[in-house]
Amino acid sequence: MHITKDTRISDILETYGDIAPVMELFGVQRVGRYSVRRLLSKALTVEWAARVHRVPLADFLDILNKAVASLPPENRA
Repeated sequence: MHITKDTRISDILETYGDIAPVMELFGVQRVGRYSVRRLLSKALTVEWAARVHRVPLADFLDILNKAVASLPPENRA
């Protein structure tokens, strides 16, 4: 899965749990199993997360895609 501006945060966290710490550096918190944040993450896209946390979209996408690329092949979608 290539992460784009339209990728949902929940999809990233479910597919690539190992890169959640990278997202936390940008202020995107981990989502609890039955929390309000989990519900919000289903609607929140990478583009909106970048806006909310005032991170340039291009930088956010670059870091996320590099994090995914650095995972072992069996952990990539």
